[in-house]
Amino acid sequence: MAEIIEIRAVRAARARARRRADHQSLAEAVALMRENLAAVAGLMCTAPESAQLELLERAEKLTAMIRYGMRMMEDGSNEEAGSAPGHRV
Repeated sequence: MAEIIEIRAVRAARARARRRADHQSLAEAVALMRENLAAVAGLMCTAPESAQLELLERAEKLTAMIRYGMRMMEDGSNEEAGSAPGHRV
């Protein structure tokens, strides 16, 4: 019986480590998207009017991806804390 409990503990520890690594990778991706969004905003200030629409579309896509990434990170934090994804305690 102790072996079964030990195997479950090992599996749970591995799952937690995997979630932490996923969270870290996601946080790095969100940070990179934020940097790209800042660069696009900077380009919009100096870009000719003909290029501004494309830059605005890029900014909108980056903003949506950042929001999605932040929601995923929040859901992962909630799972780690023991609550269901998307539900705040």
